[in-house]
This record gives sequence, C-alpha cells and structure tokens, in this order.
Amino acid sequence: LTKQIAVAVTQAVQPAGVAVIIEGVHMCMVMRGVQKINSKTVTSTMLGVFRDDPKTREEFLTLCNNK
Repeated sequence: LTKQIAVAVTQAVQPAGVAVIIEGVHMCMVMRGVQKINSKTVTSTMLGVFRDDPKTREEFLTLCNNK
C-alpha cells in the first residue's frame, strides 16, 4: 500500500520526489488474547530525490521523528 500511494502521487503530480511513511496498529494483536498494546508496523517508500539524495531523505526522516 505504501508503494502504491507513492507511485500514485508521482504519476498524478510528477514531483521531484515522494516520501510516504505509514504507521499501522495491529488491532488483532490488541483486541485478542495477545495483549500487545503497542504492536504496530511502519512501512516507508522513497522515490526520486528522497531515494537518491541522502541529505534530503535524512531531513525528511528527522522532521517525521520530531512529530
């Protein structure tokens, strides 16, 4: 899903780069007997300058971590 969103944005607006990060909570892990309340998955896709330029990618990830 993460890559599909990044590709769709790229095709729609043709930017220099696209970065998508998705964080999801596994409700099956939270609701049933496992009781893993903080169980989450994070996926990311970087295209264009976010993939090719380490400084641009680092700046983006730093901004995301400061949320």
